[in-house]
Amino acid sequence: MKLSIIIPVYFNEENLKPLYEDIKKKIIDVIDYDYELVMVNDGSKDASYEVMRELAAADPNIKTISLSRNFGSHAAILCGLAHCTGDCAVVKAADLQEPTEMILAMVESWRGGNNVVLAVREGREEKKSQTFFAGLYYGMVRKTSFPNMPETGFDVYLIDRKVIDVLNMLDEKNSALTGQILWSGFRTACVYYKRQARQIGKSRWTLRKKLRLVTDTLFSFSTLPIKFVSTIGFLAFIVSILWGIFLVTFKFLGLVPVRGWTALFVFNMFSFGVVMLTLGILGEYLWRTFDATRKRPPYIIEEEG
Repeated sequence: MKLSIIIPVYFNEENLKPLYEDIKKKIIDVIDYDYELVMVNDGSKDASYEVMRELAAADPNIKTISLSRNFGSHAAILCGLAHCTGDCAVVKAADLQEPTEMILAMVESWRGGNNVVLAVREGREEKKSQTFFAGLYYGMVRKTSFPNMPETGFDVYLIDRKVIDVLNMLDEKNSALTGQILWSGFRTACVYYKRQARQIGKSRWTLRKKLRLVTDTLFSFSTLPIKFVSTIGFLAFIVSILWGIFLVTFKFLGLVPVRGWTALFVFNMFSFGVVMLTLGILGEYLWRTFDATRKRPPYIIEEEG
């Protein structure tokens, strides 16, 4: 058998050599089967690609790919999966926050007949705010899209050749790979680990990227946005009908005078907000449909070695 390890790289020049030494010590020097490392430079502006090429010169089992710009981790991982040749592939981050040795347990679980093995966090050595918002996101995903999403989520996973072929076939833009894996429905198992604090460099996982992941998940795998707009519109319609009946009835009974410009203004502003919110959500769907019809590739390879 052959194991592929996919490593998306974005501003990780200081992590790459310690990462390779860690993988060599805990995986390469231990296993009795073939391996390859597929490192994908996702448009880093530091010396990440130079370090990748230096490592590849020392180990012929390392493939290096550099994308023309930053397309995002989704595209970088897809690129790695499209170019890997293993019977199964593990997606691993380059920040050394996950214990490398758990890959061995994931491979054993795959050998036991599972097509997908998720590395699920049992705890996190990170700020409480990060833990809170991560829990909020994964709770939302469990409620709206995937009840089978682990409560603490997952970033690292192993998938076999069947699942790799499915992901390459889907070729979806503006989506989440973790959602696609759960959606595919293959036999899945979990291994558990404690996420460690980052020791080298700083995270590039910005708030903007986190919000993009939330919207990609909701719009790709859930009907919640449409249901939300429909519910708001329905409630606004009911409130306006009841308000109209109330005003007409009380007017004929002489209980209220003909006035209320403030209330009318507030109601108009509320209606305008509902309309704009609706247009915004529908615009998200339309833009994603348009983006898919253009058939632009999810990534562009600038250099490969």
